[in-house]
Amino acid sequence: MTIRKYMPSDGEELAQLFYDTVHTINASDYTIEQLNVWADGNVNLTLWNQSLSGHFSLVAVENGIIVGFGDIDKTGYLDRLYVHKDYQRQGIAAALCDRLEQKFSVEQITTHASITAKPFFAHRGYDVIREQQVMRGGILLTNYVMKKCGVVS
Repeated sequence: MTIRKYMPSDGEELAQLFYDTVHTINASDYTIEQLNVWADGNVNLTLWNQSLSGHFSLVAVENGIIVGFGDIDKTGYLDRLYVHKDYQRQGIAAALCDRLEQKFSVEQITTHASITAKPFFAHRGYDVIREQQVMRGGILLTNYVMKKCGVVS
């Protein structure tokens, strides 16, 4: 597996990976209504590109297939971290997270982890600050504000 910087040409493949992963991997923790408002299949590629280009964004590739991606901003907010539904539990998220966490000299990394991702981040030393309900399309989604301190590189 190689990890490289995000390129705007990755947008469509990342959007499909995002949709497929949310609707498969997160299905045991969220209702179909919640999954549909979280990932409705209609990602605005222009806005996604602006967001991913404005952050430090990485893409994991194996045998020519994008198997994961993640991004972090300069304040230490880890925004997205998704691994292809068919490549789970192979160390891809950990490898991406290792690189993302090391990018900026910040005192803490913050993320909003899904119910599904909470154990992954807890294993990496993130603490739950609070559980929160996020409104999307009139539907509430539960996630967790989590922080990892002492990550200055």
